[in-house]
Amino acid sequence: MRIHSAMILAAGLGTRMRPITETVPKPLVEVGGKPLIAYSLEALHEIGISSIVANVHYLAPVLVDWLSGWSRADVVISDESDELLDSGGGVAKALPLLGNDPFFVMNADTFWCEDPAAGRSNLARMAEDFDPARMDILMLTARPDQATGHTGRGDFTIDADRRLARFTGSGEPVIYAGTLIMSPHILGSLTERRFSLNRCFDAAIAGGRLFAAPLTGHWLTVGTPEAIGEAESAMADYANGRPS
Repeated sequence: MRIHSAMILAAGLGTRMRPITETVPKPLVEVGGKPLIAYSLEALHEIGISSIVANVHYLAPVLVDWLSGWSRADVVISDESDELLDSGGGVAKALPLLGNDPFFVMNADTFWCEDPAAGRSNLARMAEDFDPARMDILMLTARPDQATGHTGRGDFTIDADRRLARFTGSGEPVIYAGTLIMSPHILGSLTERRFSLNRCFDAAIAGGRLFAAPLTGHWLTVGTPEAIGEAESAMADYANGRPS
C-alpha cells in the first residue's frame, strides 16, 4: 500500500537523558554523529514520504528551528507547548494534518541498522505489507537479541498469522520497535485529549487487527547518556558483522 504521510513523536521530556537534555531536546541528542530524529527522517525520505508531522513540547523552539532546516521533507509542526498529550493524544491532535489514509507513526528516539541483505528497508516492507482490510495497526517488532538499550521483558507475542497479543509471561516475547502504520479510524472512539497509544493497541488486539512486521537488522533505543556509547558500539559491531 502506498503510504503518503508520517508522524514523528518528538514531544517527550527526555528526563532520563539529563543533564544533556537540560539544554537539548531529546530528539536532537546525537548518536553516531547525527541527531536521533534524523534517523527517522532519513528512513522516511528513503521511501519517498515527504509529508511529515512532528509534535513538539519540551524546548520546542530549539527543535522547531532545527526541523525548519531539514530540506528533504515538508515537516509540519503539531505544537503541544501548552499541554503534553502523550503518544496517542499527540497523534489524535495531529490527525487534521495527517489526512484520512493510513500513516506511519515513529518514535524520535528509536532507530535501527538496516540489514543490507534484506533487499527492502523495514519501512518499505511495512508499506507493502499493510492491508487495511485486515489490519488497524501494523507494528514493527524486534526480538530481544536484535535490540540494544531495551531493558524490559518484552511487549507482545506473535502467532502464526503474525497477529500480536500482549506478552503475559509465556511464549517468546518481542519488543515494540517504535514504528507502526495505523489507520486513523482506530482513534475514533477515544475522546480524551491525553492518552497513550497503548489504548489503540488494546483496541486493535480485541478486534484481531494488530499485526507484526518483524524487523530485519538491529534495533536501538537510547534512553540515558550512558546508552549513547552502547548504541554507537552496537552500530559499529553490526556494520562490521560482529554480534552486538
